[in-house]
Amino acid sequence: MKKKSPYVSKVYKLTGRKSPLSYMLSSRHSSRSPLLYFDEEKGINRPMRYARNQKSPFEDEQDGNAILEPIVFEDGMLLVQKENQVLQKFLHYHPANGSVFSEVNKEQDAIDELHEVENVLEAQVMAKELASNTQKMIQVCRVLLGNVVDNMTIPELKRDLLIYSKNNPEDFINTINDPMLQLQDDVYQFFKAGFLQKRNNDTEMDRSSTTKGWCKANNRIVKGSKRTFYRH
Repeated sequence: MKKKSPYVSKVYKLTGRKSPLSYMLSSRHSSRSPLLYFDEEKGINRPMRYARNQKSPFEDEQDGNAILEPIVFEDGMLLVQKENQVLQKFLHYHPANGSVFSEVNKEQDAIDELHEVENVLEAQVMAKELASNTQKMIQVCRVLLGNVVDNMTIPELKRDLLIYSKNNPEDFINTINDPMLQLQDDVYQFFKAGFLQKRNNDTEMDRSSTTKGWCKANNRIVKGSKRTFYRH
């Protein structure tokens, strides 16, 4: 016989970065604020309602003596004791679960945090190694920092590259591994040397001042996988 899972207290948190002092979650279905759960087995939308004295979070399984209570997150958090199983079930089926709030999962949180830390570490190591290749470092800095790079010293570039890799590890790693990196820098050099010129609010480019033919760019000079080849 399958062993029944023990009842445990659960903690829920708001998913947004900002946590208000108090946030009231919708706790009953109404025409103005629909709160429905689609039952796959029955093929119907079932209205939900939280009532502490009921055994089910669904209205069609509740009696006429439902005592309604508000669901309030304090400082972005909500503790639901193991004795309040109906609220735990209600939050499990709530349509806002995963978007407005989520159950605190320490193991998953640790995995997510570990991934972030590893990304930062990897990006920092790559930035440190990149400092030994001045040409490529300048190419990467032009893409990430813009044309201010031409007025910066090598120590300044190394410093800003390390700071950027720490604050934006995924973007930094993707830039380093972007196969179009060399082409992006080439396009920048073409503009700097005057071989390419922009006009009409940067929506068109001219191959040179003497060469005929215009190339529509649609607000981009050349399209890459995630960014334009020229930042200004």
